[in-house]
Amino acid sequence: MKSFAAKVEEGREGTNGELSVGPVYRNLLSKNEFPPLDPDLNSAWDIFSMAVKKYPKNRMLGWREFVDGKIGPYVWKTYEEVYDEVLHIGAALRASGAEPGSRIGIYGANCPQWIVAMEACCAHSLICVPLYDTLGPGAVNFVIDNGEVDFVFVQDKKVIHLLNPDCKSSQRLKAMVSFTSLTEKEKDKAITIGIKPYSWEEFLHMGEENPSNILPPQPCNICTIIYTSGTSGDPKGVVLAHENITAFVRGMDLFLEQFEEKMTVEDVYLSFLPLAHILDRTIEEYFFHKGASVGYYHGDLNALAGDLMELKPTFFAGVPRVFEKIHEGIKKSVEELNPVRRTVFGMLYKYKLAWMNKGYKHSNASPLADLLAFRKVKARLGGRIRLIIAGGAPLSSEVEEFLRVTSCAFVCQGYGLTETCGSTTLAFLDEMCMLGTVGSVSVYNEIRLEEVPEMGYNPLGSPSCGEICVRGKSVFTSYYKNPELTRDAIRDGWFHTGDIAELQPNGVVKIIDRKKNLIKLSQGEYIALEHLENVYGITPIVEDVWVYGNSFRSALVAVVVPNEEITKKWAFSNGYMAPFLELCSLDQFKKHVLSELKMTADRNKLKGFEYIKGVILEPQPFDMEIDLVTSTMKKRRNNMLKYYQVEIDEVYRSLSGDKHKV
Repeated sequence: MKSFAAKVEEGREGTNGELSVGPVYRNLLSKNEFPPLDPDLNSAWDIFSMAVKKYPKNRMLGWREFVDGKIGPYVWKTYEEVYDEVLHIGAALRASGAEPGSRIGIYGANCPQWIVAMEACCAHSLICVPLYDTLGPGAVNFVIDNGEVDFVFVQDKKVIHLLNPDCKSSQRLKAMVSFTSLTEKEKDKAITIGIKPYSWEEFLHMGEENPSNILPPQPCNICTIIYTSGTSGDPKGVVLAHENITAFVRGMDLFLEQFEEKMTVEDVYLSFLPLAHILDRTIEEYFFHKGASVGYYHGDLNALAGDLMELKPTFFAGVPRVFEKIHEGIKKSVEELNPVRRTVFGMLYKYKLAWMNKGYKHSNASPLADLLAFRKVKARLGGRIRLIIAGGAPLSSEVEEFLRVTSCAFVCQGYGLTETCGSTTLAFLDEMCMLGTVGSVSVYNEIRLEEVPEMGYNPLGSPSCGEICVRGKSVFTSYYKNPELTRDAIRDGWFHTGDIAELQPNGVVKIIDRKKNLIKLSQGEYIALEHLENVYGITPIVEDVWVYGNSFRSALVAVVVPNEEITKKWAFSNGYMAPFLELCSLDQFKKHVLSELKMTADRNKLKGFEYIKGVILEPQPFDMEIDLVTSTMKKRRNNMLKYYQVEIDEVYRSLSGDKHKV
């Protein structure tokens, strides 16, 4: 069997209360030692400034403008134009009193101004602190205070959150710069609480009038503090140094050198995942390093298809829910074909998959199938997609296989956290043996698994399973102002991720569980809730699902957000003409949803105690505003339980076979 990782240290059994640990694995490119870093890349500023020297006239940042109330085509700034703007914004920050080490907040949706502000921070050894675009004022208030933020760049529609009386920490701000402009009322209110307000153009002009020499950072200097939205408690400030960013970029260079397909200056990325998260941030850093182009979505995720068709990107990254929706849309289109064409599609799918499983590249497996059927799928993604990356959570093997066959592009999963500066592992292109896995360890990191006895995971067993532990050049230094949490997460030099993996014999990692999301039912069986949500989440009738169980119950229940379109089709075929809200309260519809969930459980060979026995139907998506989910759509389980407690108790009372232990 082909190996994708090198074992550099043997595992050992735990003694005297210690936990067993598995062998240490490195990337094959780092088998003997980590390769030297690029001497010309010492900081994130070097990544950008060197690209400006190499590719001054290349398109760098693109966005769509509204013309006469309609969204227009993409317009672009070159690397050279962005550089000039960065110098002015950086000079304005220095003129406003920002000194090396000052924390600069950026609060808003992805756009060119976001990147200009970020690069201005890098130019002057300032620390960029993203404020989550999707979080409410409570978290923003915490981050400004905890991160000691002095200046904020803010999207126009987010200004109201900063000036809200509930956001008391905004009083510490010295200046606020709008991505566009501010109203007179907003300016007056800002001045009242001691904040100097500026439009983007005013701040640019200040920088032009007060030029300042740049002060590039050192590798060990803090580049950014990224606050991760925990599922409980306050956000954690992950401190990333400039060396973490440059190690990621250099490691990706070395990784991609192994493949015939190369990234070029012609590549284009559609940015819609939040820039405040590490996945989009690191992808954009790498695109800038290569002199390629980044185009931003126009702000409406429901109309993302329009941005795809207009931008025609070559690279697409998303979280599993995005790809599940694409999968559902394509399957729906196939089901609407006449029986002959539907049969032909299925035959071509199986034919191409068979050749891919024999080792043929996706482009060579069946050009005829691509021409007859799958080019239409590619067209729905803009027509030029070459690479699709899934991250953020495990992508089901069913969806990944479907995309590998039908998208006419490379499709692979990666795994990483903010604490590891993004990609800890990444799958190899066109390796079907990596289907359902997140690939092998990255160039500048090493991993091992640690025993989790309460869950029955043993890294020295067969298969090798345990908590993923990481160390290396892209691993964070600490949680900001939280030494206790840092000591808990980094032990013996290893960062403990909390994610459970199964290590394949060829060194490939498969994520199978989450350490914290484990509960025991009353009959003693352990349940991995997040895993079940991933399984049940691919049911067509399910838009979103939260699975619940506890140690006093023998059965699982779930809150399901039904897919509205499929729900209305069911209603029509069953003679119901009620609105979606009323349909969700019908007992007949609840029984239908339960039967659909059962079919998914049967198809995925779940154990009997993993079947959902009762459902609550929620017509509204799980809401961030009332803290049911985080900005990355992770469920806040304690908040969910409080919110749905009455309905859950009612469902359990209706389950005749479930005995409540007293």
